[in-house]
Amino acid sequence: MIPKQNPVKIRNLVELYTLLPDDEKLMLDVLRQIIIETLPGYCKEKISYNVPFFYGNKGICIIWPSTVPRGGIKKGVLLGFWYGHQLIDDDGFLSHGTNKQIFYRIYQTPEEIDENPVKKLLKEAIRLDSTFKKHLKP
Repeated sequence: MIPKQNPVKIRNLVELYTLLPDDEKLMLDVLRQIIIETLPGYCKEKISYNVPFFYGNKGICIIWPSTVPRGGIKKGVLLGFWYGHQLIDDDGFLSHGTNKQIFYRIYQTPEEIDENPVKKLLKEAIRLDSTFKKHLKP
């Protein structure tokens, strides 16, 4: 468990996995595999805000286990799409709560994860990401 008063800085996936309960580890792992299989080669993963963050030209998605503080959820694992407000989500798969940009889905059990709608939204997020220009550093 990550202390809320004196938060640790998670630097890699191994550190994150050691802090999570088994159900969150499994959901994180399943979601990561779906994302890694779906995203094109130019996309990368890094630990940001102490959780896995996937980006291409800009942010694509984030996986936030409830054990990690400041995610805004009390239980489960959140899959958030950074530009969710711009995605075509005809199935109404995502929620948006109070955040106007990041739309998300919260999973309580690994069995709830259906890869088809996740892959559909990831492909839509990739399409959107391809419209963003990569900012080159001088």
